[in-house]
Amino acid sequence: MTDIPPPPGSGEHPAGETTPPPPAAPAAPIDYGTGGYPGAYSGPVPDQDSKTMAMLCHLLAIFTGWIGPLIIWLIKKDTSPFVNDQGKESLNFQLTLLIGYLVGIVTACLIIGYFIVLACWICSLIFCIMGTIKAKDGIAYRYPFAIRMVK
Repeated sequence: MTDIPPPPGSGEHPAGETTPPPPAAPAAPIDYGTGGYPGAYSGPVPDQDSKTMAMLCHLLAIFTGWIGPLIIWLIKKDTSPFVNDQGKESLNFQLTLLIGYLVGIVTACLIIGYFIVLACWICSLIFCIMGTIKAKDGIAYRYPFAIRMVK
């Protein structure tokens, strides 16, 4: 045996003993609700079909506006609490955007109307993609701004 001490951080004591590795941190549970948001989803863990239909509520909203989420919500609201929650969320956001589009169209005679329509379209695209990704993972998504018309 040599008298040279081991390099720092090697985990060995001078007597040749090894230190046990630190305990692993527990894995964080998946949050199937949305924490502090009012009206957060608090139902059962969604199955794969519910995740897919909720994902379609958000994804179809990009292409069809409020019609796609409305159809899926009406078909699946009684059979899946997760689709019921996410369908209403997507529908409320699309109806809020519809109000924004109408304001933009009315004010189009002023130049600002075009910017309002563009801002609504960009918000729709970004937030619907975020909702699609969250719903695919089974996590309830809440849009940052939406008038809760459908309860």
